[in-house]
Amino acid sequence: MSVDKTNQTDQSISNDLPWYADGLRFECTQCGNCCTGQPGYVWVDDSELQEIADLLEVSIGEVRLLHTRQARGRISLTEYANGDCTFFDPEKSRCRVYSARPRQCRTWPFWRSNLQTSKTWREMESHCPGAGCGKLVTLDEIEKLAAETNV
Repeated sequence: MSVDKTNQTDQSISNDLPWYADGLRFECTQCGNCCTGQPGYVWVDDSELQEIADLLEVSIGEVRLLHTRQARGRISLTEYANGDCTFFDPEKSRCRVYSARPRQCRTWPFWRSNLQTSKTWREMESHCPGAGCGKLVTLDEIEKLAAETNV
């Protein structure tokens, strides 16, 4: 019995691709759902804090003092008691520093934790109205975004 090795090779290559190999749809609606709710961490570095300071026209020291905390040996944005990010504007229901938001926020929802399985993606979609909608984000773009953060 002969075996078609070309077909096996194609099969093994396709098995190495992630479940989202055909891409995923996402377009941020700026709903604020990812900025509110359960407490957590938004990791930031000095360059991100400087971008925020520049946007707000304040010193980086002021941003550090009023909007960050030490956590697990790193710097995270602070949040209110209800879990809302310090930069979330509840009246407008959007981020006050959207154009200078940290890398972790810019890469949402393409975090490794959301991409583990199609089930974890669907769970995230149930809370994010922009996930599953809008433009198709390619595998290459998804992998690049996922590599930018450790979430």
